[in-house]
Amino acid sequence: MGDSHGASDAGAGRALPAAAVFDALGARYERAFASSAAHRASLDRLLADLAPGSRVLDVGSGTGRPTAETLAAAGHRVLGVDVSPVMTALAARQVPEAEFRCADIRELPPAEGAYDAVCVYFSLLQMDRAEQGALLERLVRSLRPGGWLVAATVPLDVAGVDAVFMGQPVRVSSFGAEEFTALLTRAGLSVEWERSALFTPDHPSGESEPHLFLHGRRI
Repeated sequence: MGDSHGASDAGAGRALPAAAVFDALGARYERAFASSAAHRASLDRLLADLAPGSRVLDVGSGTGRPTAETLAAAGHRVLGVDVSPVMTALAARQVPEAEFRCADIRELPPAEGAYDAVCVYFSLLQMDRAEQGALLERLVRSLRPGGWLVAATVPLDVAGVDAVFMGQPVRVSSFGAEEFTALLTRAGLSVEWERSALFTPDHPSGESEPHLFLHGRRI
């Protein structure tokens, strides 16, 4: 799961940093999004494309489920990075086969060509648009040639919108579907798989939201 996610467009109070939001949500986030069939389909596709023992970076690894857990169970070497100390500790307990690090991915040193795949499931939404584009370019450079970047987002044309997500005030930026796909292409990917879905989180305040999953190969 990502370290940030979609949000309703209801009014919000003062937006909280991503770490504070997901520290507060903890395991409730995992339960709310556990039934996403599109997320599972994306992971199945990635597993089919990876060689045995691939090195995978999970950006915004959350509770470790389902992404890190699924990849590690298949024998891949997974490093999860998340800004939330609560989420990182929970992931380490739930998925001991993977490695987890509590850090802001934007502040970690570059790792040129170090990974066979990078997963970015819903972990860009609390960054502004410029930060999202810059991070995607850096993550593509961290892939070996031919490696895969898997990204998922809520494809809405919004920038710096205050919202409420599972009761937490957040500030959200995103791109429409075509613009997000173009962002990945400009970062150096050939987008080769796409899945769109509507999903309603299992939470009292959950509202139906669009999800977009894209798989791109480093050119």
